[in-house]
Amino acid sequence: MTTDHARTARPVPHAEAPTLQARNSAAFWVATGRSRGHEVIRRRGFVAVDGDERAGLRILVQEPDLDPGEAAELSDLTRRAAGAVTVEDPFSSTDLVHLGLRTWQMPIMLRLPGPVADPALDVTRVRRPEDLRAAERVVIEGFELDGFEPYRPGELFPMTLIEQPGVDVFVVSVDGVAAGAGVSVVADGVGSHYWIAASSAFRSRGVGRAVMLGALAHLADLPTTLTASKQGRPLYESLGYTVAAPSTWWASS
Repeated sequence: MTTDHARTARPVPHAEAPTLQARNSAAFWVATGRSRGHEVIRRRGFVAVDGDERAGLRILVQEPDLDPGEAAELSDLTRRAAGAVTVEDPFSSTDLVHLGLRTWQMPIMLRLPGPVADPALDVTRVRRPEDLRAAERVVIEGFELDGFEPYRPGELFPMTLIEQPGVDVFVVSVDGVAAGAGVSVVADGVGSHYWIAASSAFRSRGVGRAVMLGALAHLADLPTTLTASKQGRPLYESLGYTVAAPSTWWASS
């Protein structure tokens, strides 16, 4: 799971989308874990980032066939997690019902390389601490990340996050106020998107579209994936993404 900026124009069949999303999600969460100083656990079948009580445990399933030892270790990590647990399974093949987690599905979407329109709003590729803090606040609000309240600057997005290879954070401004934010990751010649959010004060004003277009401007020559919420899917479809496969998520209450 090397992270690099190598560009590729190879055709990507939809059947590859779960693996591409699995690898990119792992790259993103490993970068996040490193930037926060959290333990990163790598196995053939999964990658885990074991955080503190506020950040929780994130597990990214990497193969559709966890062996018994991996399944047992995943279960053990979940049971002894300090905070909330989220497990992402792009292959929808790992049964975690015995852990008492709630579960749901979201579609993995794939976009092939192609031209990208200019955003209608001001999009900044974050380099300054103040812009990263603004993006952080938007994402905490937009995703209702109560575990990161009360707010501690740099806890969700440490400055070292944007120093990780392939990771970029974007912020959208409206009249000088941070209105939207998101993260893009390039790993192994594939791009993906995370934490695409709009502040509640600026929803339905094209903020999410601007975040995506700003990020895609740097990824136009790459295949890109994402996992879409029900609310976000129409936006992503309008940007050229198509549904490739279901991804199953598990989380503690």
